[in-house]
Amino acid sequence: MSDNSLTTSSSGHRIHHQGHVRSLRWTRWVPFGLLTLGLVSFAFVGSPFTLDLASQVFLASIGSLSLMLLTGFAGQISIGHAGLIAAGAYVVGIMSREWHAPFWLTLPAATISGGVLGTIFGLPSLRLRGLYLAVSTLALHFIVIYAGGEYEAWRGYATGITIDSPKIGEWEISSELAWYFVLLGAAFMTLTICWNLLRSRTGRAWGAIRTRETVAEALGINIARYKLLAFVISSSITAAAGALFAYNRNFVSVEAFSLYLSIQYVAMIIIGGMGSLLGAILGAVFVTLLPYAIEGTVGLLPHAERYVNELSALNYSAFGLVTIAFLLFEPRGLVGIWRRLQAKGMSWPSWNTH
Repeated sequence: MSDNSLTTSSSGHRIHHQGHVRSLRWTRWVPFGLLTLGLVSFAFVGSPFTLDLASQVFLASIGSLSLMLLTGFAGQISIGHAGLIAAGAYVVGIMSREWHAPFWLTLPAATISGGVLGTIFGLPSLRLRGLYLAVSTLALHFIVIYAGGEYEAWRGYATGITIDSPKIGEWEISSELAWYFVLLGAAFMTLTICWNLLRSRTGRAWGAIRTRETVAEALGINIARYKLLAFVISSSITAAAGALFAYNRNFVSVEAFSLYLSIQYVAMIIIGGMGSLLGAILGAVFVTLLPYAIEGTVGLLPHAERYVNELSALNYSAFGLVTIAFLLFEPRGLVGIWRRLQAKGMSWPSWNTH
């Protein structure tokens, strides 16, 4: 065979390979395009209730993604997530009520406050692990809630702090439709930040620390630096979510940030699937919608009014049973189920960073 024929054959293979790669890229982006189209279309056909429900899912996704960074990828346990959400919300509440600060000042301030708290309460992670680290992060929750409660009592806000809706010029962000797009954009921005972080040197360092800390240290990774960085980034995003929550609800109160909220976020990343950004989102959707699904199911029963007083107990019980069921029978979470569906021919990006 001549050199010319070899060159021609090689060029043909190269062109075929490039075409195949372009085809794969196109196939990968089609579902994202359809999803985006669906989300935008839903905004104009959904009722005010469903738009508000979707906004709750977007807010939960932001908090779930930030916790997934810390626990699912960096391997640092935290059960103080509700305290960080409360911190961001109270920064907004205090700055709005005391100084009438606009949202473009309160939102960065809340984010910075989360980073500061993440630094302070991330320091124990340099010496503590496992249950001991979890208990130390739990202190964050109680300190923030205590401080928030003391502020409410001092200022005489018996039922909580009311907050005005944010404004951009003359436009007030108050309708369900406006908040739908704002929170959708915030959730997408959070996903993008997490995606890029995990593809960077920082994400690779977190993965090494999570897998085996001693090996990571032997490879020259600065363990202390990357552990603290995980807490700072996760806490900053979480506090920003708390600020958005405060503006969305126009209200801040200690009752909104119980320890149960922290447990819900831990359940989101467990049910969704540890170590997956898609898992964080699926877990947020599942945990947020579960109480409404239970309420709707109970409403279909004969004499449903008899069970109204038991709804709260049913929600708690179902939440606990579902979490235990996933731990026992599907430890890879909803992402594990999704991967099996993918293996059977469903084409969809997994959003994993391995």
